[in-house]
Amino acid sequence: MLIAVLCISFLAEPVDGKSRKRRHHRRHARVVRVQNAATDSDSVTVVPIANVTKTNPLVVSVDTVADDSLKTDSLPWPESLRVRIDSVIAHSDLLATTQFGMKVYDLTADSVLYSFNEQYTLRPASTMKLITAITALDKLGGSYQYKTYLRHTGDVSSDTHTLNGNVYVVGGFDPRFNRDDLTAFIETLKSMGIDTICGNVCADRSFKDSLLLGEGCCWDDDNPVLTSLLYYGSDSLMMAFCNELTDNGIIVKGDTIDEQAPDSAINICMRAHSIDQILVRMMKESDNLYAESMYYQLAATHGRPATADGARAEVKALIRKVGLNPDKYRLADGSGLSLYNYLSPQLEVEFLKYAYGNSAIYNHLRPSLPIAGVDGTLAKRMIGTAAEGNVMAKTGTETAVSCLAGYLTAANGHILTFSIMNQGSLTAARPRAFQDKVCEVMCKK
Repeated sequence: MLIAVLCISFLAEPVDGKSRKRRHHRRHARVVRVQNAATDSDSVTVVPIANVTKTNPLVVSVDTVADDSLKTDSLPWPESLRVRIDSVIAHSDLLATTQFGMKVYDLTADSVLYSFNEQYTLRPASTMKLITAITALDKLGGSYQYKTYLRHTGDVSSDTHTLNGNVYVVGGFDPRFNRDDLTAFIETLKSMGIDTICGNVCADRSFKDSLLLGEGCCWDDDNPVLTSLLYYGSDSLMMAFCNELTDNGIIVKGDTIDEQAPDSAINICMRAHSIDQILVRMMKESDNLYAESMYYQLAATHGRPATADGARAEVKALIRKVGLNPDKYRLADGSGLSLYNYLSPQLEVEFLKYAYGNSAIYNHLRPSLPIAGVDGTLAKRMIGTAAEGNVMAKTGTETAVSCLAGYLTAANGHILTFSIMNQGSLTAARPRAFQDKVCEVMCKK
């Protein structure tokens, strides 16, 4: 005997690409778990709501899973797409043991296409980087630069080739600061005829607070060191700078100390990297340090020294701007590495919608996103499917957390944005396969 033991309904809006008038009504379906009493095994299927009544209990054959009712050839888009997504959810075993939320929005038709537990607050993992990137691009702009300065006090004696003052390396939390930049600093001093520094070599770390780890980072994670003085992404700029001074015959008579440059200090060299240079690695490779550096650039607009609280205030302001209540979410860091972040598929989709509607944001965000089957963290996913080369999305993976959020083009040419958040699976393979299948059916004809 077969007994239905679970029914879940969801809300989605129809999309009519030919009509300018938006229509809103509820569409219901049933995701039904069917238990076989003889074998004590489960299967899952989608059953039309018309077949379920209070007076007529639902009894379904396991064969219903492969029933012709799931065929979509005769259905118009987007109804056919909704039925396909229903089928993917119905055939997945994730619902039995894990949490799941999803929202799909048709940007072309300006309508909700599909939603399932879209208001659940779940851990975003690295899809948190989408929130950081969109907020930063909105606040800082696409022309923003990460800057590191070389400054000095005192006078330079042309007779003795001596700087009678201090040299200051003023950090700007630039994770791309490299040997070329360091060489430029040294060459600047040499071009000024300096071979001796009578004062100190000072590390100016005033750009941000002194906290070196993000809130909620686990002690055994590969946590980035959050310092404003970076050299190839590590907290070694001052050591590298002093070594280069020695190698180039520049004598330092003072000490290497931490000290903020006074306002009177003279700027003699500035090295910069664009926000796009940071964004590409941050998103394509899901680099946590790059994300945190962007988070603190955002925070610096709220006040210096930059703090995580300052960054959160800017993110919360954008949450309000897109029409949601920031008190319903938990914000901790900019990378998603923290265990304390809690967002929802609805929030991620609203941010992605906002970005799409603002070319000054979207034109920078879009090229940074991993492309399915092509590059970044999606290079090995969705290969050989309709989603390959189509889906542009940010992945998010932590222990028992797997998320995917971004954009794709549907078979009818409509641009869709989506967020899929899976929690509780002890292996990443299952939720990734589920996400890939959902993306595939959204892309296929």
